[in-house]
Amino acid sequence: MTRFQVLSDAQWDAIAELLPARTGRRGRPFADARSIVEGIIYRYRCGIAWRDVPQVFGPWQTIWTWHRRLAGDGTWDRVLERLLTAADASGMIDWAVSVDSTIARAHQHATNVTRHTGAGSNYTNPHLEPPDHAVGRSHGGLSTKIHQLVDGHGLPLVAPGQSGESPAFPYLLAHLQVPRAGGGRSRTRPDRVRGDKAYSSRAHRDLLRRRGIGAVIAEPDDQAGHRRRRGSRGGRPPAFDRDDYRGRNIVEHRFCHPKQWRGLATRYDKLAIVYRAAVVLNAVIAWTQHLSDMP
Repeated sequence: MTRFQVLSDAQWDAIAELLPARTGRRGRPFADARSIVEGIIYRYRCGIAWRDVPQVFGPWQTIWTWHRRLAGDGTWDRVLERLLTAADASGMIDWAVSVDSTIARAHQHATNVTRHTGAGSNYTNPHLEPPDHAVGRSHGGLSTKIHQLVDGHGLPLVAPGQSGESPAFPYLLAHLQVPRAGGGRSRTRPDRVRGDKAYSSRAHRDLLRRRGIGAVIAEPDDQAGHRRRRGSRGGRPPAFDRDDYRGRNIVEHRFCHPKQWRGLATRYDKLAIVYRAAVVLNAVIAWTQHLSDMP
């Protein structure tokens, strides 16, 4: 492979049949869809403008158009879903999952659009553009948050967009669905969830308890102090497996991989769905690599 190619033949074979053959309903067929996908990957790896994508991948307009349409119709999500189905059928998913988020600074090119702030990002349908374009203000300025649920091996299961850790947690659980290879109901319930203190709330613990999911979530000092001050009315401290919690750092390690792509470490995309699609594409590549390493 050259510096212009990331996908091996085995990785490409895993996703080729799941991709559309045309740019649109009446578009012309792609002569080499692999080059276009590699062009999308190259753009985000290098963090360059779409116009600067090398000609070896084809016209930059075609590469951008294809990525925009794949982002809007959820193609990369369906590809990831198929890969997760194959991994689950092979017993390659560790269902002791961890949850966390990371911040990506938004470049000025991504923020010079009208944002209707205060509406909140649209988590109901991740393929619809939210009114605030998933851009929020943090201590470092305008930014976008990447939330992920990863399995026990550190491979991503779900990846949405901008919000705080606590509001995004129910969304992550609700959208965790891995279809079964032989049909039947999709798997939606992990064995347990590891989370840091940002995910510690009575509502979240009740949600996990109702669904029969183990909670390995650290309790903040202020919550523990409030519970102790209430005496017997404060109830017992939540169960916490300190040894199992040490495995939560796998999600921290996972965030190092998407941030090796300069176009993900810094958000240059105006549209949230376009940026999110690149995050999902990064997860697709991780799973194709994992599946191709399978003996």
